[in-house]
Amino acid sequence: MAVQAATEAATVLAAHAGGLATLRWEKKGRADYVTEVDRASERCVRRVLAEALPEARMLGEELSPELGGAAGAASLPGLVFVVDPLDGTTNYVHGFPEYAVSIGVLADGVLTAAVIKHGATGATYTATRGGGAFRDGVRLGVSPITDPERALIGTGFPFSQLEWLDEYLPQFAAISSRTAGIRRAGSAALDLAHVAAGQFEAFWELTLAPWDIAAGILLVREAGGVVTDLAGADARIAHTSIVAGSPAMHAWLLATLHAAAR
Repeated sequence: MAVQAATEAATVLAAHAGGLATLRWEKKGRADYVTEVDRASERCVRRVLAEALPEARMLGEELSPELGGAAGAASLPGLVFVVDPLDGTTNYVHGFPEYAVSIGVLADGVLTAAVIKHGATGATYTATRGGGAFRDGVRLGVSPITDPERALIGTGFPFSQLEWLDEYLPQFAAISSRTAGIRRAGSAALDLAHVAAGQFEAFWELTLAPWDIAAGILLVREAGGVVTDLAGADARIAHTSIVAGSPAMHAWLLATLHAAAR
């Protein structure tokens, strides 16, 4: 039902795409917005999941965000859906085709299933614990590239928390000078999906919310990759930093980020 919920929510996004002139959107913080479409997509996800599993809880920016406190979503018992009904809102309102519906599923704190529905292309990324990661039914694997000079790295700028720039900019300089390039597309869920699909060799961002990363973490791990925080600990479904990639490129990226901080 997570795939069904994401698919129906993506239909809501498609119905309103391209409507910048009439779309109502509100500012939540610096460069951080919510639209009427976020809320319509959220209602769609909530309806589908509640009809199938009324006992489950839902965690998201617009769905009981207090459940994702310092202890992380993994501290919650039972079935928890970690939902971003529109990841990449700023992209969406400007017609930039990089936005998604993201749903991660935890059972007694263990990440067990994931779906990311690309809103512009319709691609469906899925993963189950121990069952692999897939895009439209085709199995995914992380990139075989191990030479940083040939690597394309994804990132996310600290756009709403400018106090992180002093830490981030040396990292950006260190990575950009040693790789084939850096891309910042504006949807962490899709960035992680691109790592799982081998399109990015690795990805990092200094601060993300649990609904940004829950599905993507499982996708990368089930595609053979590694996902940690900046300290090198296994990434939690919480407000955290993220470093993800193939085993070789994750190790290189983590070491390079640490060296940039010295």
